[in-house]
Amino acid sequence: MKLWVGLGNPGAKYSANRHNIGFMALDRIAEDHGFAPWRAKFQGQVSEGRVGSERIVLLKPETFMNLSGQSVRAAADFYKIPVEDITVFHDELDLAPGKCRLKQGGGHAGHNGLRSIHQHMGSDYARVRLGIGHPGHKDRVAGYVLSDFAKAEQEMLDDLLRGISDGAPALAAGEGSKFLNAVSLRTAPPRSSTGTAPPKPSPVPERKEAADDTRSPFDKLKDHFRK
Repeated sequence: MKLWVGLGNPGAKYSANRHNIGFMALDRIAEDHGFAPWRAKFQGQVSEGRVGSERIVLLKPETFMNLSGQSVRAAADFYKIPVEDITVFHDELDLAPGKCRLKQGGGHAGHNGLRSIHQHMGSDYARVRLGIGHPGHKDRVAGYVLSDFAKAEQEMLDDLLRGISDGAPALAAGEGSKFLNAVSLRTAPPRSSTGTAPPKPSPVPERKEAADDTRSPFDKLKDHFRK
């Protein structure tokens, strides 16, 4: 059994915020893979199901971002899930919008949700880092992450979430590279070639001596100099 945690803030006011992309990722996985209905538990919303052969618990903490670790701790203790089997889906300022990276362990880089999980669980959990881009100046970060995705970003967002859902079986199986490849196939599909191969040159016909030429080599040479 594994615990997948999506980070965000509860309530309709925040539902479309960039900071809530972790919630969005889990919603997509739950819908596409036939998970049980969400129910209130562990200071959050929980849904259980299977991805591939792996049993997965999805958790969306409703404690607000900076207290997410309380909910994660409660769920992990109840299901007896070690920190190494926890994966957290969260927004990442240092990645361009639509980019996705997978990381095991490490620091929290100032992310309030990760900081709280660090305090309650340590740092050895995995993270699916979902790029939202950076507003350009640190003073604008708070307003930026708590603002909704722009209309122009909706197609990018949908591709990213669908890619995450496509790759979920690989992620559950511990195949990180296959998971990232599935995401990439949605967000940056290979382009089909529209060029055409240059035409092959027409073969030059071989010269053939006339079949009825019965002249001797000497006669042919004389005839050549007569021209």
